[in-house]
Amino acid sequence: MRFPEESLQGHAVVSREEWLVARARLLAREKDLTRQRDAISAERRRLPWVRVEKRYIFDTTEGQQSLADLFAGRSQLLIQHFMMAPGWGQGCVGCSFHADHIDGVLVHLSQRDVSFVRVSRAPLEEIQAFNRRMGWKAQWVSAHDSDFNYDFNVSFRKEDIERGTACYNYKVGEVPVEDLPGLSVFYRNSAGEVFHTYSTFARGAEQALTTYFYLDLLPKGREENTGRGNLSDWVRHHDRYGLNPLR
Repeated sequence: MRFPEESLQGHAVVSREEWLVARARLLAREKDLTRQRDAISAERRRLPWVRVEKRYIFDTTEGQQSLADLFAGRSQLLIQHFMMAPGWGQGCVGCSFHADHIDGVLVHLSQRDVSFVRVSRAPLEEIQAFNRRMGWKAQWVSAHDSDFNYDFNVSFRKEDIERGTACYNYKVGEVPVEDLPGLSVFYRNSAGEVFHTYSTFARGAEQALTTYFYLDLLPKGREENTGRGNLSDWVRHHDRYGLNPLR
């Protein structure tokens, strides 16, 4: 794949000493950002919780399981709301890009009392077929017969889409498709009660994408047309690079 060079033309070239001055100036801003991120993370942990009263049932490879079962004996549960509606045949490219970054951290999450599960509305057999193609290891379950995705604002009924009353990323308005991505966090206490502690949508999960971290260090950056995480500019399912120019 060839990449345009125009964005690098005319870039400033200076002495090592001048570069160090500019780098130190940027380092001060980077440190400010790190401290701000730490402060926001602490504030996130102080958010109030909502007790999950509704019973949600998921189809899994081990039979039907409740939301509490998905914790697998741990107290914390991280759910990736993976865009794959019934009949799609394959998962969203962006959600798949996210999934490509997860397998290596699963062992570390489990050591910190965290279970990670993907949830989609597609029937389990469709999920399994695509998962076999992708070769991912994380548990992936179906909310096909559940209100879970709707209640946590990542799936939208046709009437809400038509009326422009769907709620996504904490605002009501138009949504482009019936399913959108997100991450949700849950906590289960010793009494077995489950609480919803946090959800994030759209670019809120971007820090999990280490590919972006590395691209942001490089001279050409992400080279996405919008500059706002426009994955469709270049990301493909990992088994489709070089095969199909569209997907």
